[in-house]
Amino acid sequence: MKSAVLVLDVQTKMFTDHPRPFEADEVVKRINDVTTKARESGIPVLFIQTEVQGYLDYDSEGWSLERNLILGKNDLYIRKTTGDSFLRTELEDTLKSLNISDLIICGYATEFCIDNTTRRATGLGYTVQLVSDAHTTHDKEHLSAEIIRDHHNITLSMGPTITAVASENIEIN
Repeated sequence: MKSAVLVLDVQTKMFTDHPRPFEADEVVKRINDVTTKARESGIPVLFIQTEVQGYLDYDSEGWSLERNLILGKNDLYIRKTTGDSFLRTELEDTLKSLNISDLIICGYATEFCIDNTTRRATGLGYTVQLVSDAHTTHDKEHLSAEIIRDHHNITLSMGPTITAVASENIEIN
């Protein structure tokens, strides 16, 4: 089994100060810990960036990666236009070319992009380690971001192919 780390949508516009996502600084630190460990083990790191015309335009300041993320010289970058990182993107072809079978998923929009990408990944045959403390979202009118994250950690990891794992316990293969 060969792993890759997918970092979804940790982009400037989503991590602005007004308001910041739940545990924003802690999540970025944990993502940096996971990606550093991956790079040290020779595991690919892929940053996936969403774009929405008129809101999050490609190559705009808001589209850029959050300033505190640590980037590596061999990291890969995938552009997407939906909550599903596999839909109409180069992601699956890239993973196949690298012989990846296990994904380590972290990033932004727990209830949207993290959820959609995690479910699609398992449908395509990948096993997933969802980094339980390294994905986040904003509070919603009906639920806090903390509850949303806790809920998704539990519900997504109820099947045999998805495991919610704290950043310090991620297994890199």
